[in-house]
Amino acid sequence: MRDSNRPATMLLHYGEDKSEYQGAVVPPIYQNSLFTFKDWDSIDKAFDDPVNNCIYTRGKNPTVAIAEEKLAKLAGGEKAKLFTSGMAAISSAIMHCVKHNGHVITLKNIYGPANNFLGTYLKEKMNLEVTYISGTDIKEFESNIKENTCLIYLESPSSVVFSLQDLEVVAKLAKSHNIKTIIDNTWATPIYQKPLSFGIDLEVHSCSKYIGGHSDIVAGVVIGSEKDLRGIFESEHALYGGKIAPFEAWLIMRSLRTLPIRLKQHEENGMKVAKYLEQHPKVKKVYYPGLESFEQYELGRKQMTGYTGMMAIEVDCQEVEKIKAFMNSLEYFYIGVSWGGFESLVYVPAISYLKEMTPEKFSAMGISLGSVRLSIGLEDADDLIADLDKALKCLN
Repeated sequence: MRDSNRPATMLLHYGEDKSEYQGAVVPPIYQNSLFTFKDWDSIDKAFDDPVNNCIYTRGKNPTVAIAEEKLAKLAGGEKAKLFTSGMAAISSAIMHCVKHNGHVITLKNIYGPANNFLGTYLKEKMNLEVTYISGTDIKEFESNIKENTCLIYLESPSSVVFSLQDLEVVAKLAKSHNIKTIIDNTWATPIYQKPLSFGIDLEVHSCSKYIGGHSDIVAGVVIGSEKDLRGIFESEHALYGGKIAPFEAWLIMRSLRTLPIRLKQHEENGMKVAKYLEQHPKVKKVYYPGLESFEQYELGRKQMTGYTGMMAIEVDCQEVEKIKAFMNSLEYFYIGVSWGGFESLVYVPAISYLKEMTPEKFSAMGISLGSVRLSIGLEDADDLIADLDKALKCLN
């Protein structure tokens, strides 16, 4: 079969050999814990390369392997490894790169649990030093590199404020100092941004978001070179035991078939809603890289080919009761912490961030009680706009 690099075609066909499963149009779920062998020599040979042989489902499983092959191909990586959650993928990728008494440069606005993992958990367990920067100026990275810097951890666009980092420039700087780079690319997905092509070492995703897309999966993935992924497979993945179940991998395969067309609709809806909010008198600011008014719009155009459906707004109100009324009066936007599914969601980050971090860290993120996160789903955009228009009246 012709090997297409076009996502819509590739995600339907790549990594599948229907002759291996009786011509079934959908690959089967290999829901088994172990794989048996006909003799001593067969299993002995398999143990010579456990990465590429099915021995025990904590390692390689055929259903999981197909989903991993599709994700690696989509991102332009050599290998991918699926995990039980986005945080399992993030923590495993980080642990692969850091060392005791090491130093990490990251952003003030990274995902809260990743922030806590680096700045609290690993600080206590490994005496890891973490420097937080805005990441919008390469000089910030340059001036904070130390002799023991082992990792630069990125998230572009970043959480809540959607700030971008120049991936090509950061990757070049890191390589010149022999520093590993990881990016959380969940927002853009490999459809709209390919960090590995800019020289980033490892790409992580919460597959619970757009890759899953149906709000019925919790999973994560790490994508990168064969060397790095073999190291993660043999160490962090094998020893922490964060393997994904075959059924979840099968659901990811299901979701990948519609990922390109879903993202087109998320982008169309997102852009329409963002432009509406941009002109609303009760909205002080819209954080959405697809808007021409976004401070880093040109950088976004340079390294992304499209935009998804999550954004944040800063409402012109700091009164808790009014913001509660705004949130509670929305009908098509459910209240929830995740995003990237078919449904539209609303969330005020202050609810959890003030529980996860100190007030000082929260303030440093550049957000407030009036920062509201919106995940624009697949409903009709005009219905979502009408819903928002009604709810925003609660802020008067």
